[in-house]
Amino acid sequence: MTETVRRPGLDAQGYITREGSLARVPSDYRPVVAAARDRLLDVFGARLHSAYLYGSIPRGTARVGRSDLDLLLVLREEPTEADRTDARALDEALDKEFWQIDGGGTLLVGRERALSEPERYDLGWFVACLCTPLIGEDLAEHLPRYRPDSLLARETNGDLALFLPRWRERIADAEDTEAARRPLVRFMSRHLVRTGFTLVMPRWNGWTSDLHEMAEAFGGHYPERAEQLRAAAVLGYEPTGDADVLRSYVDDLGPWLAEEYARVHGIKAPRPD
Repeated sequence: MTETVRRPGLDAQGYITREGSLARVPSDYRPVVAAARDRLLDVFGARLHSAYLYGSIPRGTARVGRSDLDLLLVLREEPTEADRTDARALDEALDKEFWQIDGGGTLLVGRERALSEPERYDLGWFVACLCTPLIGEDLAEHLPRYRPDSLLARETNGDLALFLPRWRERIADAEDTEAARRPLVRFMSRHLVRTGFTLVMPRWNGWTSDLHEMAEAFGGHYPERAEQLRAAAVLGYEPTGDADVLRSYVDDLGPWLAEEYARVHGIKAPRPD
């Protein structure tokens, strides 16, 4: 009799569970989160519908002095350029004041878009499963529950082919220094590992945000590419500024992954913008 493997990240019914909570925020980061909450209300006021933490801080896996502060802001209307400017200024102020974080990135979206049908299995899933409520009404109450199936795989990461030309431009435009390339290596490594994981997610039948676990899950189905994704997982946490790594991403691993993803799950449905 074959034993059923119980994968992480799912509840007893097989739905993806929300991965973070305020209770998991490490003590070193609680002053940062409290300051962010207060300042978001000061800056955005009545324009702010709700705010969420995501990433390593609400998962409880942040590394002091090395992890960044990730926030998602849902505004009552579509964000303006002034809103984005305010968010960047807040990120910079928090990064300067708190040694516990190494940068920050605040995403902005309007409530209508977050709950729209085209975003149901992308941004909606992100809010419901990967974001921890910080301020306001939790939009997860208006969203379905999600399984790690092919639909979710297609709508979350089935657009890698669209990103590759932009990545090539970013690499070409970057200064020819280790320091300038290091953030690109970190970002692209993480994106490729997550895409590789969601490629196999329906067969693996679980969820994780740990890059090393993602790479191992992928490697179980694509052993010929396993070492590439394991190496990318390492660089996602400890990036170098190696130009050869970036070239391999846009000339080899990225194109192969985009083609295989389209073959297995199809291409992400186009968005209005």
